Amino acid sequence: MARMAALRAAKQALRRDIKQRVAALSEQEKQRQSKVVSQKLFDHPKYASCDRIAVFLSMHDEVRTEEIIQDLFAQGKTCFIPKYQSTASNHMDMLRLHSMQDMETLPLTSWNIKQPSDDDFTREEALATGGLDLILMPGLGFDRAGNRLGRGKGFYDSYLERCVRHARGKPYTVALAFREQLCPDVPVDDNDVLIDEVLYEDLGE
Repeated sequence: MARMAALRAAKQALRRDIKQRVAALSEQEKQRQSKVVSQKLFDHPKYASCDRIAVFLSMHDEVRTEEIIQDLFAQGKTCFIPKYQSTASNHMDMLRLHSMQDMETLPLTSWNIKQPSDDDFTREEALATGGLDLILMPGLGFDRAGNRLGRGKGFYDSYLERCVRHARGKPYTVALAFREQLCPDVPVDDNDVLIDEVLYEDLGE
């Protein structure tokens, strides 16, 4: 129990630190880094070969994904977006998004995230049909080994567990990050799922 409490405290401290670092970025710098990360994704062989792709709709402290969503539609790929349950559970589905106009008309949740409304039962859910090839992951912090620090709700970890049980198997996972979200070492427990790759602006390249 003491180890779990220490881990929770370490995660909370790191969340505070990263939030401060990202909050210090100007809107222009966020947009600039987002463009660099988007281009890295567009040049990635996995992105080229994947068809069914899930992508998050970015919040103010996340890499902007609008350009990526535009490109998904331009390339004729199938786009899915998260639908978080508003109850206390950590259940999330990935529902199909049909166009940029479709995205514009989505309602805002209390977390200020756009997502399909609770009474929208018309959309295809990725795991109910053909599964997913690639999931573009949000998060608060990442390290180069692929450890991810989420917001503490466990939505993506539980969704990836469902993906593993799907006939298609676990999709390739790519996190999109600002440089300021990179950490030397993210503390994790047994429930935290490792990310295959983290894309960020690497000044050492």
